[in-house]
Amino acid sequence: MNLFERMKKLFSSRKTTPEQPMGVPAANEPKTAPRQDQTKGKKTDPFSIISWGITVFLVISLLGGTLYYKSTLPPVVVTVAPQATQETSQSDGSAPIAADPATVTEGDGGFFPTIFRQLQVKTNIPERPRYEPVTYRVVRGDSMYVIAEDFKVTSETILYVNEQLDDNPHSLRPGMELSIPPIDGLYYTWKENDTFESVAKDHFANAQDIIDFTGNQIDLTDPKVEPGTVIFIPGGSRELRNWAADLPTNERGANTGTGGSNAANTCGGGPVAGGFGWPADDHTLSGNAYGPGHLGIDISAPEGVNVYASGAGVVTMAAGGWNYGYGNVVQIDHGNGYVTVYAHLSSIFVSQCQTVGQGTVIGLAGNTGNSFGSHLHFEIRIGGANVNPYTIVQ
Repeated sequence: MNLFERMKKLFSSRKTTPEQPMGVPAANEPKTAPRQDQTKGKKTDPFSIISWGITVFLVISLLGGTLYYKSTLPPVVVTVAPQATQETSQSDGSAPIAADPATVTEGDGGFFPTIFRQLQVKTNIPERPRYEPVTYRVVRGDSMYVIAEDFKVTSETILYVNEQLDDNPHSLRPGMELSIPPIDGLYYTWKENDTFESVAKDHFANAQDIIDFTGNQIDLTDPKVEPGTVIFIPGGSRELRNWAADLPTNERGANTGTGGSNAANTCGGGPVAGGFGWPADDHTLSGNAYGPGHLGIDISAPEGVNVYASGAGVVTMAAGGWNYGYGNVVQIDHGNGYVTVYAHLSSIFVSQCQTVGQGTVIGLAGNTGNSFGSHLHFEIRIGGANVNPYTIVQ
């Protein structure tokens, strides 16, 4: 049989209608099994399998091509100058310093400046210079020393520009409002016939600093100031009232040479100090240190704690009351040119002309006189002139 006859037989067999079964009464119809799910056992479409396979192949090909392309790129070489490495690598854990720009060399030979910086969560905003005074309200626990430290000025500057303090740092009171200048110096009201040179000379300052200070708003092309104008003198100063001079430094006998011009001969001879120790149990300061506006140190001392004689000597003053702001005060002449003063006591245990040894309890710390909180105000004088106790006591 040839090919043509085979194909004809194949098509003729497909077109033959199958023999229809003869009708069967419903009553005699055989029971049939439950209808099966038409989709069960259905063969998977080959086209779906092939299309998914092609898709996965394309994705893998693209990823592989990308990785291969990256691997063929030339490496990036970073060259850091030795100086920059030393400056930016700090072993103490502090913030790195911005180093000299380093060069980053890429494959095409380009150079880009790089600055090494420490990652910071917050942005540091530099402080702008201040040219006007600010007002500060004193709160409980403040001292002249602490306020001066907070505003980066000296205690003397605060005394210069706040007349209500009357040149006495112990005049601070809660609620008092202080004017704080931007830098050290003082304010001055310009008068007739004043010149920059004369004003600067009177206040131990520099004339050009007065002209150049931005807060004074002086025309640099024609510098002049109208009478009555308040200007700021940078670095200027003036004499402060010496409150210590109001409290006489008594002598313990004739010709001892320890009292100065305002001394009075009150007591006879006694022991001579061989050295000086700390007058309180606490060795820290509670506020004001020694300086032109405060001729002693304020030692931390809660009310009622012991106060000790710094050295052997004779008590030349033991007085209660105001005493020019010193409050209850004790003075001891040590017979070697030195006198010590203990102020603001709550109680006094010694009397005038009594001899004491080093370490003798002479009273209790307190808050009397012109005092802002309990502490011990301690002074050392030589011939009536105050010196820094830190250079004397051990």
